[in-house]
Amino acid sequence: MNNLVINKEKVRSIMKEKNINSQTELAKLMGITKNQLSVILSDKFDPIKSNVKLLCDTLKIDFNEITKKKVKDIKSKNLEQVSFLSKKEEEKYLDVQYSNIKPNKQYNVVELFAGAGGLALGLEKSGFNTVGLVEIDKYCCETLKTNRPKWNIINENIVNVVEKGIREYIGNVEIDLLSGGYPCQAFSYAGKKLGLDDVRGTLFYYYAEALRQLKPKMFLAENVKGLVSHEGGKTLRTMIKVFEQIGYKVQYEVLNAVNYGVAQKRQRIVIIGIRADLGNKIQYKYPKAFDYIPTLRDALKDVPESEGTKYPEKKKKVLELIPPGGYWRDLPDDIAREYMGKSYFSGGGRTGMARRIGWDEPCLTLTCSPAQKQTERCHPDETRPFTTREYARIQSFPDEWNFSGSMSQVYKQIGNAVPVGLAKAVGLSIINSLNMI
Repeated sequence: MNNLVINKEKVRSIMKEKNINSQTELAKLMGITKNQLSVILSDKFDPIKSNVKLLCDTLKIDFNEITKKKVKDIKSKNLEQVSFLSKKEEEKYLDVQYSNIKPNKQYNVVELFAGAGGLALGLEKSGFNTVGLVEIDKYCCETLKTNRPKWNIINENIVNVVEKGIREYIGNVEIDLLSGGYPCQAFSYAGKKLGLDDVRGTLFYYYAEALRQLKPKMFLAENVKGLVSHEGGKTLRTMIKVFEQIGYKVQYEVLNAVNYGVAQKRQRIVIIGIRADLGNKIQYKYPKAFDYIPTLRDALKDVPESEGTKYPEKKKKVLELIPPGGYWRDLPDDIAREYMGKSYFSGGGRTGMARRIGWDEPCLTLTCSPAQKQTERCHPDETRPFTTREYARIQSFPDEWNFSGSMSQVYKQIGNAVPVGLAKAVGLSIINSLNMI
């Protein structure tokens, strides 16, 4: 079945027979947006989906009438090699969705740049014991203290903590994992060696220096996907070199939260390090993608009521014209030109602008400010941004996790967080490695 694609010529022919004059009209009959229909008709789309059944029901035809075999540009002599590569790719990942991975003993984690606790909570859910969290923002620290009064929350600048010595704050307990997401900053590259001293003054330096002081068995560093290409990849190469000089074997991968039970398309680079002396004992595999993609409907079922920001009246009138799953291209052209301004003529899809999320799709990446232009994430039915609790649900925080501070502070905390579901999946994959010792 996965060799099948929709035969667009057959669909057009049947549309003609049934006097359906355009894809817009067909989409309307199906109760979906034209954009969603375009996705269904794409060569990359897997037809075994609920909307395809809807397409067949609307046209009153059998599924086999509009499918054809997908043509693969592979010579027969290469089929065995392709099969082999697929198997190797499979071996690269660890099933954490169905595997019953539990820590063989207590594994201790220290976290830097802890924020509102998305990463820490996910690691706790995977089985880690948190012995210290460093965070400078007072509202984030209040959030952490409210939800986990027994956690050792260090409300200080990372610079002071590292210069004083992180052991002064956590004692001599053995640390199995250092975790955290330091901001992506440019380096000066003044020195040719590109060692720890060359990155001094950046927040990465203080993460690396804490790693040098603690020498945990493994480390987890997460960051924005853009780190991969930042400064032509030089920034990431420098970081890896510094980690290796401290004494770690390093690997990295870009993971999408939507593949780990999170109803949000959110890509992050996840860098994993294993202390060099454990290299022969430990293997690490990134978590395998789950066998389902959650939707906004899944995330927001029975969501508690909460406060939320509003759109300015002018923006609201524009967004009211957008259907669920649609974006600025669904606007009348004159309104789109006025709303988009210069962006109307720039290249790229810009599918996040004037975007109303559909119920049966995952949300796009949440930002710290839900009403700002170019990153609108409008509610499917009501013309408003998502509320704070809806934001938290989309980031896979449990309803009992409470956030401190003003409404704007709460949006900022949630928007900056690592999705809890992604953190848990990565945490389980790390515990699987630590269990090998």
